[in-house]
Amino acid sequence: MNTELASPAQEPSTSHVDSDTPRVPPSSHKKALGRLLHWFIDTIPTFIVLAALAGIAYWGHHNEWKLPKFSELSGTATTSTEAWCAEHNVPESECIICVPELAPDQEDFGWCKSHGVHQCPLCNPSVAELKTAPLITSEQTNDVMVALAARDRGENNQGCTLYRNRVQFATHEAAMKAGIDVEPVETSPIVESISANGEITYDETRVAHLASRVPGTIARVYKNTGDRVSKGDVLALIDSSEVGKAKSALLDAIAEADLHASTVARISPLYEKQIVTGSRMAESRTALEQANIRVRQAEQALGNLGLAVEANQLRGIPQQSRAQQLRSLGLNGSLKGESGSLNGNGNLIPLVASLDGVVTFREAVQGEVVTSSEVLFHLADISQMWLRLNVALEDAKYLKTDQQVTFQPDGSREAIEGTLSWISTKVDQQTRTLEARAEVSNRNGVLRDETFGQGEIILRTDPSAIVVPKDAVQWDGSCYVVFVRDRDYFDKTSPKVFHTRTVRPGVTKDGHTEIIVGVLPGEIVATKGSGVLRSQILKNNLGAGCTCGH
Repeated sequence: MNTELASPAQEPSTSHVDSDTPRVPPSSHKKALGRLLHWFIDTIPTFIVLAALAGIAYWGHHNEWKLPKFSELSGTATTSTEAWCAEHNVPESECIICVPELAPDQEDFGWCKSHGVHQCPLCNPSVAELKTAPLITSEQTNDVMVALAARDRGENNQGCTLYRNRVQFATHEAAMKAGIDVEPVETSPIVESISANGEITYDETRVAHLASRVPGTIARVYKNTGDRVSKGDVLALIDSSEVGKAKSALLDAIAEADLHASTVARISPLYEKQIVTGSRMAESRTALEQANIRVRQAEQALGNLGLAVEANQLRGIPQQSRAQQLRSLGLNGSLKGESGSLNGNGNLIPLVASLDGVVTFREAVQGEVVTSSEVLFHLADISQMWLRLNVALEDAKYLKTDQQVTFQPDGSREAIEGTLSWISTKVDQQTRTLEARAEVSNRNGVLRDETFGQGEIILRTDPSAIVVPKDAVQWDGSCYVVFVRDRDYFDKTSPKVFHTRTVRPGVTKDGHTEIIVGVLPGEIVATKGSGVLRSQILKNNLGAGCTCGH
């Protein structure tokens, strides 16, 4: 029997262990923990430094630390202990807004109802920033009222308080660096007008459309388009049978009247001797009266044709001479021979010019048969023309007759002048404009019918209007303001201040704006950069107030 004996160096296994599971010695855990502790101890100083820097930065931020300038680092900077008003960009000790006692503002005169501004320099000349007190005349006041009434003006809100604000600069150089330019308030002639498109046309009261008075045939034509004519000049001769009949009727009436006149003259002595009865005498006188009536009727018929004739003068001449005179009736000078050249025709009637002017249209042709309704000639007196202006409806309320008008025709360098003579009471349905008419002289004949151009209706002229550069006027949504430089601006001990002044602007033209009321000549206003001043006072009004500690 074989028997195995256990080795004393080996101990029997009391549990089953998987041969695939790694075995970690206890000493490895201790090494990893040591390395972590060593790293933590090494980084403690770094954390301490970072925390300290963060604390210093936080403290400096809340105490308004700034990086030093190069001049400070190099030791060349000058130290200043004077406190600064960050809200108004001036030293605290000089800030007149935070410390009003340093430079008390002017007396607040408030709103001027008559002129629509605050601190009105016309009613209160002491507000003007001038070294010497201005003298306001009644003429100036009247001119202002005329200007305000001439047209609707921009209005200021009575509740606007911008005029109480002043803008201060630390120095004059600071104002220049801010881009502030100034110019004096000046006077300049201005013309305020209404613009309107216009057209030159013939004066309709000086235009004639001529036709024959009776139907007939055109026997002669003497004038052509473009010819100048005088009143009474013969334009053409019309051959009309009606004219011959009218002349014959007059000759017959005169002959009959002469016959009855001789009868009355013959029996009147017999009637006185009672040889002729009263009834016979009455009949003769009645017949004579009727014959005289027919003479007057024939005379009037010729007169209606434009052939004026005195029947009494014809009754005193021989019958042959009477007929010859009637044949050339209406023909003057060399035209008297026309009746002879036309086979002794007594049917001729002249078509004569009714005014001095120019033939602008001719439709007459020799030998043409015409009626009394056909226009043969157009005449126009071009010494005076009409200017028709189409005025916008919103401007119509400013129109008045006798207003002066200037007109610049297209293609011409010379403007013409006239006077407004008529204003329509009807608005054009298509253009929604109102027609106004002016009469213009055309003595030199350069104006042409249907010439278009630009017209200006003068509302007012002012030879010495107050004007400022256009950039000087600012609008904040409630009032128009300008910024006036303080009268003592350049005094060494005076603050560098601009005062806010409400104004009423008028005409703006050629880069300048008329100031009807609000400033006076000689005052100095900010021009370029005035928007910076406007922004400053708006910022002050919107901000939380002064931060200087006062």
